[in-house]
Amino acid sequence: MTKATKVSIKQLYKIFGSDPQTALEFAKQGVEKNELMEQHNHVMGLKDINVDMKDGDITVIMGLSGSGKSTLIRHFNRLIEPTDGQILIDGVDVMTLSDDELRKMRQTDMSMVFQKFALLPHKTVLENAGTALRVRGISAKEADAEAIKWLARVGLAGFEEHYPSQLSGGMQQRVGIARALTSNATVMLMDEAFSALDPLIRTDMQDLLLELQKELHKTIIFISHDLDEALKLADHLVILKDGEVIQQGEPQEILLNPSDPYIEDFVSDINRARVLRVRSVMQPLSDSSIKTAGQVDHNDTLESVISHSDGDTTKVYQVMEGQQAIGTICMKDLVRALVPRAPSDDGIRTQTDAA
Repeated sequence: MTKATKVSIKQLYKIFGSDPQTALEFAKQGVEKNELMEQHNHVMGLKDINVDMKDGDITVIMGLSGSGKSTLIRHFNRLIEPTDGQILIDGVDVMTLSDDELRKMRQTDMSMVFQKFALLPHKTVLENAGTALRVRGISAKEADAEAIKWLARVGLAGFEEHYPSQLSGGMQQRVGIARALTSNATVMLMDEAFSALDPLIRTDMQDLLLELQKELHKTIIFISHDLDEALKLADHLVILKDGEVIQQGEPQEILLNPSDPYIEDFVSDINRARVLRVRSVMQPLSDSSIKTAGQVDHNDTLESVISHSDGDTTKVYQVMEGQQAIGTICMKDLVRALVPRAPSDDGIRTQTDAA
């Protein structure tokens, strides 16, 4: 069953400067970011962004610093106003909302988890988690009951009467996630929500998000500069450079088929065995009588298949989705998939070194 589009960005531009509308015309004529700055003294924040986000998916928007990813996420709830374009949520253009309608949307339809937690230091964990409901005018008793439920789900039962300063960074971010979940918004914005955390805590938070998402099926828009994190979380991956979308799509497809030298360099150092899934390199089932060495799940990583094979490249495995055989994976094909394209000379490393 095809998922409906929940959020749609259409021809979105953001120009920073004293006369953005005039600069917009130059941008639409093909003037690049550097030229717009040098010749017209305006900064191209976003250029002709077109992305559809499916209901219940995690869309990860990533890129290096200055790529426009944080600028983009702040357009969804109009913390930043666009120079041109549309953002549609359930078919309604956010840019056309009145102040009252925008306020209601922020309170009920869209929650946000911030990188630096953004907790109220003078409020308890319980009060912070129930903020959205209290702002809507829901009674403290009802808000507290809902907040207690979600605090327990994120592993903070018993900490309701603590204050943020009494919690670790990972625990504070769990409060931020509980606050977003307590609001019961269908769209969650997460702006580098885990990047301020230590690596082990960060991994725990990623696992928590995926665990909750299996049940809740929120539409999540997640900003990251970490490709490993993006590949782990994303149903749909959008990669930005200089305010433009360079490539977007299913993460496994981007990893196997980068469309641009910039993307080739971006993915060149990834541990492909740990990230790539069997379903991405298997062959469709054509002959059920083929002798196989066993069964693997279509969502298993290639790393797990390698461990099954003991390094024997002659083995072939039957690929299963539930109880149904859907394909085969040959170890020779698996090994070929582990070899990335050679990084280009004009991609991300060259640009980074030059900077």
